[in-house]
Amino acid sequence: MKLFIREHFVLILLQCFQAVLIPIIFWLDGYRNAALAGYAVFLSLFLLGCYLVYLYISRKRFYEKLSKPMRTLDQSLEKTENAPVSVALDRLLRSQYGLYQESLQQARDRQDEHLLFMDRWVHHMKTPLSVIQLTAQNLDEPESSNIREETDRMRDGLNTVLYMARLRTIAEDFHIKPVKLSKLVREVNQENKRYYIRHNVYPRLKEKTQEITVETDEKWLFFILSQLIHNAVKYSAGKSKQIIISIYERDGAAILEVKDFGIGIPIVDLKRVFNKFYTGENGRKYRESTGMGLYLVKEVAQKLEHELELESTAGEGTTIRIIFSQTQNIT
Repeated sequence: MKLFIREHFVLILLQCFQAVLIPIIFWLDGYRNAALAGYAVFLSLFLLGCYLVYLYISRKRFYEKLSKPMRTLDQSLEKTENAPVSVALDRLLRSQYGLYQESLQQARDRQDEHLLFMDRWVHHMKTPLSVIQLTAQNLDEPESSNIREETDRMRDGLNTVLYMARLRTIAEDFHIKPVKLSKLVREVNQENKRYYIRHNVYPRLKEKTQEITVETDEKWLFFILSQLIHNAVKYSAGKSKQIIISIYERDGAAILEVKDFGIGIPIVDLKRVFNKFYTGENGRKYRESTGMGLYLVKEVAQKLEHELELESTAGEGTTIRIIFSQTQNIT
């Protein structure tokens, strides 16, 4: 209604001005019949009002479409009225929608090409890394350990790039099945044993209940747990020689907890550690920090519909929990 009044305000003002001006002209010319002049003014304004009412009723949907924001793109394709201006607007919106879809598809195609390139490039780079590691085994110490340490870092970085590239299509990559948490933890520990040795920080598994099985994607949970363990070990090195991985139940939900006794997270960074590229105060001390690890953990956990809890005290350590809503106890 407000848009309609604003659009026709000049017309209303002009008609009112004419309704007053014309009787004044006749009055100055000597015509003194006030009743007839008043009737003429009333008739003019009445006809104007009827015209505006008809115009508003016939184009109500048109003005509502212009006044209210669209909640979905498909609303732009909805037909409004048969009035010429409404038909022209509908045609313009359909044309704009088509151009938008075309541009969006082109952007998706370019992104898919980029992701495919990144995926192939990462797998291509893993081959020479494996060759370098095999070659390093024939070298004397400490050169052999130094080379393998650097290749491990490169492999971790490549894996981060790979998982980041797959994040957009993560839902298509899910394979949900029952996963035994204790078995998964042992596999992650086996995969990262050199990482533990290099930093002189070692894991301790604590199972407070009988073996727990959860419904999840094993590959992506493996990635989440690896990221949490890497952070725990990295920020514990030189301060503590142990991290604790616990599996237990709480209020009917399975909990997978990683606890370290390292440098902890400053309170000012707690709310932002899951943000993309955010490294915080600790990231300035540890140059290897990219700010992507916990971001990927949060994104994958949300896709898997698992909750995350983070507790940390600067100088004392950090505890992070993965909470699974459904569990299956295996005796």
